[in-house]
Amino acid sequence: MTAHFDLRNVRSAPIGYFVHHQGRGHAERCAALVQALPQSRPVTIFCARDDIFPALPPNARVERIPSLFEPTGEEHHADWVATPETLHCAPLGWPGIRTAMGRIAGWFAEADPALMICDVSAEVAQLARICSVPHVKVLQHGLRDDPGHRAAYDGAAGLLVPCDARLAQPDWTPAMRAKSCFAGGLGVTMAQPDRETARARLGVPKDARLIVVQSGGGGSGFASAPIAVGARAVPDATWITIGTVARDWHATEPANLRHDGWVENAADYLAAADLVVASTGNTTCHQILAAGRPWLAVPEWRYFDEQVEKARALDAAGVATWRPHMPSSAQAWRHALDIATATHDPVRQGSMLRPDAARHAATWIESLCARLREGTPHAVTIHGD
Repeated sequence: MTAHFDLRNVRSAPIGYFVHHQGRGHAERCAALVQALPQSRPVTIFCARDDIFPALPPNARVERIPSLFEPTGEEHHADWVATPETLHCAPLGWPGIRTAMGRIAGWFAEADPALMICDVSAEVAQLARICSVPHVKVLQHGLRDDPGHRAAYDGAAGLLVPCDARLAQPDWTPAMRAKSCFAGGLGVTMAQPDRETARARLGVPKDARLIVVQSGGGGSGFASAPIAVGARAVPDATWITIGTVARDWHATEPANLRHDGWVENAADYLAAADLVVASTGNTTCHQILAAGRPWLAVPEWRYFDEQVEKARALDAAGVATWRPHMPSSAQAWRHALDIATATHDPVRQGSMLRPDAARHAATWIESLCARLREGTPHAVTIHGD
């Protein structure tokens, strides 16, 4: 059964959006989704940083709140009181957390929002539910079958999943999948530079073999020692790292390895590469899938093994070859790179991304808002665009 009605009268209700400020993926997919929403829909974004967002439309504003996990020195710790299993990051005696949650709860009372999107915090999702505000929980990979995550997922009106459905984890239940919107490519630009132009920009010869090592922005990056072992194991290739690299004092780095650090033109490096060694953060994954390059996926440490489970899913879907850590010898490096090259399927990689991911997610959000306002559990056909 499908409900039909005009949405113009419900599109003025605001949407709230909590954005975690670790890494870049949360802010990038927020900006993409907000850009695709109707301009008549006000959006208030709650985040501990206001400088990590791409361009936002006039109907969106960022309200900066204290971090939910970074101490200020004003805390009165009471860690001897046990944290219940339904919560993850809820230390006692933190005034910053009280301020942040109080601001969000106050906005709930004043704005009467249509929806709260949580990307990501199980506590903020549960706060919305306690305050009688429907929420959409962003569903990420990882071992998240604990009571806290399950409460946030079970109580959500919908789950927004920033990946293709073929990358779903086996433990995502039928109930979770039934209320999920899969949006592979959300927040990532699909347009890619051509290989020759990219190499010219980077100063890499046309006929050189190029291996790019990329780490994300949400942690301390890869260690330099194993990368140096890899570069020595494949001396006929140029190796370039981008992103954060933790420099090991004992790393004996060869001349074919260079570190370019944090760059704004990662797409050039991926387009120029013959093979990519990279972690499995959201933005990194989508960038590599868009570039369609052979990929050795090596997860960085994240809470709940997020990158480990993402790497497993990528491997199972046939779009990357994964290893639990960097290869530790020359032989292991050559073996891993050979497998990544032999199993490469650029067509399958590209199929993981929707060019209309933002519009797809925005239409789903609008339909959900209408269902919640009208009190119908059924799908909605949207009129009044």
